[in-house]
Amino acid sequence: MMLEKLVERKEQLEKELQDLIEKRNSLNRAAREYADKRDELNKEVKELLSKAKEFKAKRDEFNSKAKEVKVRRNEIHRQIDKLYKELDKLRKSIDRGGRPLGEIEKEIRKLEFKQQTAVLTIEKERALVERIAKLRRELEERKEQLEKHEDFRRLIGKIRELKERAKELHQQMLELVEKADEYHAEMAKVFNEVDEKRKQADEMHEKFLESKKNADKAHAEIVKTRKDIKDLDKVIKALKARQAKSKEEREREELRRKARQIYEMFKRGEKIGTEDLLLLQRAGLI
Repeated sequence: MMLEKLVERKEQLEKELQDLIEKRNSLNRAAREYADKRDELNKEVKELLSKAKEFKAKRDEFNSKAKEVKVRRNEIHRQIDKLYKELDKLRKSIDRGGRPLGEIEKEIRKLEFKQQTAVLTIEKERALVERIAKLRRELEERKEQLEKHEDFRRLIGKIRELKERAKELHQQMLELVEKADEYHAEMAKVFNEVDEKRKQADEMHEKFLESKKNADKAHAEIVKTRKDIKDLDKVIKALKARQAKSKEEREREELRRKARQIYEMFKRGEKIGTEDLLLLQRAGLI
């Protein structure tokens, strides 16, 4: 009964061992798949970062060019302001009253900048546009009156040329800034994608670690189960050997019993057969 239970337990452990081996191998396969996905995502992240670096370089290049153009535009504005000062001196000698043209020009630029950058209501926007238009009319009317003077016309002509150049540079600067903004947007888009890929890679790494941990745990159980089977097998073999030895002893005892009976018959002079003689010989009685 004990031997049967031990054999049954060994068979159960062997089945559990096969299940554990299959479980461990499955977990190791999953771990490898997670690791491959993680590595692929990290490779994509590296490629995206390289692309983002290119976009950043382009953005910085256009921003740098925009700054250079802005410096040149501002320099022209300074030249214009200087010419307006000369113009005002000349105006004062020609026109004894009235607001300096340079102040009008500066106010127009200030209001135009506000119009381009500030968030205004419809009413305030309309009032601002009307104010700019009024100042422009005032500036042009004053210029028309003063342009009858030759030196004044020359300075006004120079100012107009510089203003046209400043306008071109301003437009060029806006185009460069717009281009820089486009590359910045592309760069930001790539960085968002990088963040998502990194998040996915981290998730794959966590799943890899979890699968590897469970695989190692299953492997440890496999090692223990194999040891248990080996130990159990030793016990089973020992029991079988003991049972075999007991059976052999019983057979020898039965042989001696039969031999003693035949030997008693032989001593009494009873007739015994060849098989009986062989049995006596096996028992060592003759």
